[in-house]
Amino acid sequence: MSWRDGYIAVDWGSTNRRAYSVNAEGRVVAKLEDAKGVLSVEPGGFDRAADEIRAALGDHAMLISGMAGSNRGWREAPYVGCPADAEALARAICWIKVGRVGIVPGVCQRDPIADVMRGEEVQALGAVAAGLAPPDGLICLPGTHAKWIAMRGGRIDTFRTRMTGELFAVLRDHSILSAQLESAVAADDAFAAGVADALGGADLLASLFGIRARHLLGAGRSDASYASGLLIGSDVRAAIADRAPGETVALVGAPALCALYAAALGHADRVGEVIDGDAAFLAGIRRITELL
Repeated sequence: MSWRDGYIAVDWGSTNRRAYSVNAEGRVVAKLEDAKGVLSVEPGGFDRAADEIRAALGDHAMLISGMAGSNRGWREAPYVGCPADAEALARAICWIKVGRVGIVPGVCQRDPIADVMRGEEVQALGAVAAGLAPPDGLICLPGTHAKWIAMRGGRIDTFRTRMTGELFAVLRDHSILSAQLESAVAADDAFAAGVADALGGADLLASLFGIRARHLLGAGRSDASYASGLLIGSDVRAAIADRAPGETVALVGAPALCALYAAALGHADRVGEVIDGDAAFLAGIRRITELL
């Protein structure tokens, strides 16, 4: 059985998994999506969990990316160091069963700051392979841990992770600001004000407490949007500090969150071009299978 006859591509995260049956022409013919992330799989249960995927999508070879290759997943797949391309990932596949079930390794860097990722590397390389992003440029994958990936010559050159989404969630759910952050976030005037403050170099920690102070003084606004703008704006300011003016940034991920990042980039005189995350993932997996 050859990968060129079709395969199953699996994006297996901590809390969710998505699997796609891809035919010989590269088209998705079936999909499975559920909440059975790696943290919900019982010890010794990954073989059974993989059998569930095959029962739904067919008896095909399977290539998996994401947290299934972490030290909390099926089997730890050692990181590939930067610079990294699809060829390096293909050479370092962690085989559960050779030629039949493999896990794509994550990518790491040790300098200038230690960083790691699992799953985002497939999307970044896939976006470039599919012509959705240029081989030289900046790719951002917003999320709980936002990834900013500098591509050079079609390879992952360097990257930086910022805990932007997680910090917002902690502030919303577990901080003194919880009551002020209950509303939905939108790219409204309050969001723009938060972005502007961040891009202008505002003190992030003091500005966050200012949300509480304004509420106590009766001068509150759309505080969830402001806080989001402040955090995303700080993320953007740091990410573009050493980049060329006017650069277009490829945004890969959930459309709503990418739209917020695109709005923040617009305030920084950059263009954020939104790319479908599934399309990038599937293109990345396909490129790797071509090298197996």
